[in-house]
Amino acid sequence: MTHTPFKKAALLGAFAASLAFSASAALAQTPPGKEKCYGISKASQDDGSDGAGPIPGMSTTDYQGDAYKFVTEGTCKAIMTPFGAGSTSPVKNRPPKN
Repeated sequence: MTHTPFKKAALLGAFAASLAFSASAALAQTPPGKEKCYGISKASQDDGSDGAGPIPGMSTTDYQGDAYKFVTEGTCKAIMTPFGAGSTSPVKNRPPKN
C-alpha cells in the first residue's frame, strides 16, 4: 500500500486531533477535593471557562460568569466578589452590562 502526501497529511491530522481532544479532556477534570467556582477570577487568571473550554487564562474580564477557578470543596459560595458570591454553576450577566 502506498501512502500519498494527502493520506499522510490526513493521518497526521487525525492523530493531532485525537491528542488535542485527550489533552482537553484531561484539563477539564476537576482535581480531587476541589470544585469549580464560577465568577470569582480576575481576567486571565481562570482555570477554565464554559465559553472558551477548559483552557486556563482565557477569561477577558474580571469576575466573568462563565469562567471558573478550582477551589476547595464547600468554599465556593463563601467567596465574595464585588458582584456577589461565587457560584458552583455558570453565572449569567456577570459582570453586569452597563
